Amino acid sequence: MEKYLGFLVILLPLMILALSLNSGYVNAATFLPPEDKPLERHYYKKLNTCANVEPFVRHQVNLFWDRDKTVTAKLLKLLYADCMLNGCDASNLLVGPNTERNSSKNAGMGGGAYELIDRIKKVLEIRCPRAVSCTDILSLATRDAVHLAGGPSYPVLLGRRDGLESNAAWIDYPSPSMSWEEGLAYFESKNLDVQDFVTLLGAHSMGQAHCRFFYDRLYNFKGTGKPDPTMKRSTLVTLRSQCPKNSKTDSAVYFSPGYGSNYTFSNTFYGKVLAHESVLRVDQQLSYGADTNELVNEFAQSLEQFRRAFTLSINRMGGLKVLTGKNGEIRRDCKFTNKNNPNL
Repeated sequence: MEKYLGFLVILLPLMILALSLNSGYVNAATFLPPEDKPLERHYYKKLNTCANVEPFVRHQVNLFWDRDKTVTAKLLKLLYADCMLNGCDASNLLVGPNTERNSSKNAGMGGGAYELIDRIKKVLEIRCPRAVSCTDILSLATRDAVHLAGGPSYPVLLGRRDGLESNAAWIDYPSPSMSWEEGLAYFESKNLDVQDFVTLLGAHSMGQAHCRFFYDRLYNFKGTGKPDPTMKRSTLVTLRSQCPKNSKTDSAVYFSPGYGSNYTFSNTFYGKVLAHESVLRVDQQLSYGADTNELVNEFAQSLEQFRRAFTLSINRMGGLKVLTGKNGEIRRDCKFTNKNNPNL
């Protein structure tokens, strides 16, 4: 794993990090744009268009998180679904026929996260009209919610603009039953790497999975009529009690009981992989690749190393295929493009 820790230093063309371990914050001495995109720190302050955007966003996230701690996992899922499909452009916030948001594949996506983004946008339109993009709001809100849940408060590069369309046909989420090779290939197709793959899956520590996504592991793994032999027996018994055979109810179970129900950012996900207690097959598969297993072991042993890696990987994901300059627009309402906004 040492070569991957060194990877954080080798990737200086992306960012140079100054880490403050005692405070729990990750501070940027200098942030360089991902790829060749002109994103930058304090973008709105430098343009004098919304100097206090980050405190404004943080305040709204604090208020919302105090009454609904599930919003951290929901924001992470929403950010992942946005960036990993057609790039970080807030296309999955748009409503309407044939949009990503209205697709059956996104049923249950977002929930309170949509409400929070809309609330933040309304505040910013009062404070800084026509200045801050919905996609930057999503990135900032996710960072603040992760920190409230015990994760790092990492710097966020800003300057993204919002997409002008959304298409349900873009949705290509990988199967939760795929192998680690297939999972890594999917991440690599998005210009991410093995460290990003292992690190970003660690966000599962805070989330839940519906029974339909792992039912085969419990009762009919690969058509054998038997459970997945790699699953620990006690985990199998527990999950079967939560997802009974032939049940018509698609219940949701926590990835990490004890931590998951508190929506706490932790490295427990990796310990469960090593103990063969993972809920999803793709998660358990991380123990079977040489590089993925090495990273799993390192993150299981050190929460701080996971926090550092998370800071890098979520910023890399947040820079995928962003719109800047004159591309895209700054939406007045995150649910509509300006052209289709009924209130304009």
